[in-house]
Amino acid sequence: MGSDPDLVEGLARRLTERGETVAVAETTAGGLVSAALVAVSGSSAYFERGIVAYSKMAKISSLGMDEAELDSFGAVSVETAVAMATAAHELSGATYGIAETGIAGPIRGRSPKPIGTVHLAVASAERVTSRDVVLEGDRTGIREGIVGALLGMLAEELG
Repeated sequence: MGSDPDLVEGLARRLTERGETVAVAETTAGGLVSAALVAVSGSSAYFERGIVAYSKMAKISSLGMDEAELDSFGAVSVETAVAMATAAHELSGATYGIAETGIAGPIRGRSPKPIGTVHLAVASAERVTSRDVVLEGDRTGIREGIVGALLGMLAEELG
């Protein structure tokens, strides 16, 4: 999956033509989504910001997430992905806030969910959409897959 240059350039073109912007909140990808978006020359026209909120405290302090909700739903949940995307959208003023959270392995950690479980979300003023995917591969492959899945979801949202 990874960051397909044609996908990223298509997003860049559509966002720029529409005068729209995107802000990213990511965990598992660790900045790869933001890096893919800024790899295109002229990205300052559509890329507003990227926040890597890897830890629980980073989600609380950088995105204003509620600690009780994080404890209740868990860091790897659709609720957390939606809250992250919504926060990215609202805090930045960007047209779209996009977010991901998942488990890349090789160790599962505290979550009972399988390695490769990923939750994605796109937030705008009109709506918030979410998607759950299960990606296969090693840690690098899963992280690269998150980039393609999340940017593909944004492309669908743009139509």
